[in-house]
Parts: sequence; C-alpha cells; structure tokens
Amino acid sequence: MSKARDPGRREQSERAQLSGRREQSERAQLSGRREQSERAQLSGRREQSETHLALVRRARRINRKLAVAFPHVYCELDFTNPLELSVATILSAQCTDVRVNQTTPVLFARYRTAADYAGANRAELEEFIRPTGFYRNKTGSLIGLGQALVERFDGEVPHTLNELVTLPGFGRKTANVVLGNAFGVPGLTVDTHFGRLVRRWGLTGETDPVKVGKVIGELIPRREWTDYSHRVIFHGRRVCHARKPACGVCIVAHDCPSYGLGPVAKEAAAKLVKGPETEHLLALAGLSGQS
Repeated sequence: MSKARDPGRREQSERAQLSGRREQSERAQLSGRREQSERAQLSGRREQSETHLALVRRARRINRKLAVAFPHVYCELDFTNPLELSVATILSAQCTDVRVNQTTPVLFARYRTAADYAGANRAELEEFIRPTGFYRNKTGSLIGLGQALVERFDGEVPHTLNELVTLPGFGRKTANVVLGNAFGVPGLTVDTHFGRLVRRWGLTGETDPVKVGKVIGELIPRREWTDYSHRVIFHGRRVCHARKPACGVCIVAHDCPSYGLGPVAKEAAAKLVKGPETEHLLALAGLSGQS
C-alpha cells in the first residue's frame, strides 16, 4: 500500500522553494543595483577628473573605433544631385530614410528641376509625398525651396552654409547633410541619434544642436566631420539604441561612461543589433556566426 503524502511536508517544501527563488531574485536585483551604482560612480569620477586633452583623446579614440565598426559609411538617402538630396532631407523630417527612399523615385521622375517644384500644383505634390508624413508642411517647404532657388540662385542649390540656411525647409542639419554629401564640404549632422550618442558618451552635456556641433567640432578634426557624423548615426541606429542599447557588443564600450544602460551579456546584446553590418559587428565582439 502506498503511503499518503504529508501535506505539511509538501507545503514546507513549496515555501522553501518560493523563499529560495525570492531570495535569489532579490540578490540579483541587489547585485544589479550595486553594479549600476558602481558604474555611475565611475562615470562621475571620469567626468570630474577628465582633462580637456583626455576628452579630446577619448573622442578621437571613439571615432577610430567606429571607423573599424563601420568602414563604409554613406548618406542613407538616395539621390543623384544636390537638389534631390535637399528634397530627400526635407522629407526625412519625422520619417525614416527607408520610407523616403520608397517615395522619392516617382517624385524625382516628376520634378526634375527647381522650377518644377516652384511651379508645382500643391494638391498633386502633396499626394506624391503623403507617405512621408506632415506632407502639407513639407509641400510648402518644397514649393518655397524651388521658388527661392529660381529667384535667388539661378535654379541651383548653393554650396555655403550661410546661403543654405536661408532656404525654406533648411536648418543647419539639412544644410550640413547637403554640404557634406553633395558638395564634399565637411559638416556635422546633429540629428537625434547624433545628439543622443555624444551626450551618452559624455562628450558634451549640451542639448541645443548648434552648441552640440560647436563642441564636437572642437574635438574631431574638420576633415572627419562628415564621416564622423555618418559613423555616429550608423552606431545609433544599429547598436546604441535609445531605449535598450546593445552594450555587451559595443565596440566603444571601454570609452563609454554609460556602459550598462543596456544588456552587458554578449548573447543578450547581440539580439539587439540591427542592420546589414550585424555579422561584422558581432564578429568584432567575438561572436562570429551569431547573426
């Protein structure tokens, strides 16, 4: 005859298991908080003790490491001339580059010159660019851009910062995108990714794009500005995400005071990496064949 199980012993066993799991969870949380606190203290000491020369060296070291991670960088907007890049950059506001690139082939076939935009039918142009969002405001910017180019620049996109920022739809960011990628004039593109990463790296605490550009321009050689911008933006889109950065496979982790904001375990971090460079980035982290 089988013996009846003692409900008291069963309850005691379940309590012990529950207590063990709770204790293990609390220890993990405590360890995580302690590790986070230690990193914060280390970051604070670095910020307090880092000289300007050390800051310059660290900024340039980060740039060199990003060049290894992203040896081939480029503007991810499709274009064949300065006007097309100007239009595409205006359309990219609050819109992904992928969506812009899906929209522009038909648009560029229909509107080939500044005069075409200047004389565009508003309703027709709105329909062409509707998928990019905020299409009414963007339509106004494109028509205004075409008119300004025709009236003031003989239909050609100017190639100086001071002239570009006077155009409808242009700010310093758009101007620097066009200067760096259409005319080969070095420029820093301070977009959302760029600003977030340079602050995360402790290179500046500024939030105003103009001030951010001024600070970073003093840390990075001018000849590197355009490629540096692309590298930072690539890294922000592929590795150093806003909500959950892939810290465990980040090539600049050693120089980043924010290391630990995201998963530090390589396997967990590897799942967060995006983009066509994923295999290369994981190989640099010692995870070949993990993509």
